[in-house]
Amino acid sequence: MAAIVQFENVGLRYGHGEEVLRDLTFSLAPGGFYFLTGASGAGKTSLLKLLYLAQRPARGTIRLFGTDVATLTRARMPAFRRRIGVVYQDFRLIPHLSITDNIALPLRIGGVLEDEVREAVGEMLAWVGLSHRAGARPATLSGGEQQRVAIARAVIARPDVLLADEPTGNVDEAMADRLMQLFVSLNGLGTTVVVATHDAHLLGRVPRAHSMRIVEGRLIDAAGGLRFSSRRERA
Repeated sequence: MAAIVQFENVGLRYGHGEEVLRDLTFSLAPGGFYFLTGASGAGKTSLLKLLYLAQRPARGTIRLFGTDVATLTRARMPAFRRRIGVVYQDFRLIPHLSITDNIALPLRIGGVLEDEVREAVGEMLAWVGLSHRAGARPATLSGGEQQRVAIARAVIARPDVLLADEPTGNVDEAMADRLMQLFVSLNGLGTTVVVATHDAHLLGRVPRAHSMRIVEGRLIDAAGGLRFSSRRERA
């Protein structure tokens, strides 16, 4: 089965500084579940930015869905991004919209009929325990509630790839378990899931998940058949 994501000798730098990611070569299988671990500042968020096309690599090749991202035109970019759900650390909710409308946004952009949107959003609000806050604005929610809204928005359209950056960082253990169950359920429908976390306890909650660890911008180990090359001291 062809990889849904392929990195070949990828490096990333911001501006003219040193590379923050170095020599990344790995692939992700369709329908896989992956944990990306590492200390704060190791490069987890930078790697996710490459995956959701917020950054272009300084060198190397990235293929998503079989396409070299370097060949993507501006016109093709929105369609690619709609296939990727993202849970950001800073949530990025739209402040003037209710949480219902924030969650509904991916479906409406995709042209889903409004009756179907309302049904899907209602189910998602119930799942994340926020049905009673359906009309609330983001500013009135706690950090944990905003995190749940961000996750609901990211998964509602059943993306081909879901990227989650520290998705359980602002919720209690019970809600963390519930949210991980949501990711597992989505993964069971075929979505490739990548969860970046520094919480080692999460890894045991998804027994079939693969793990990949990043240290100072280098992918240094992997499990479960994940291919990689760190090329650590090759000069």
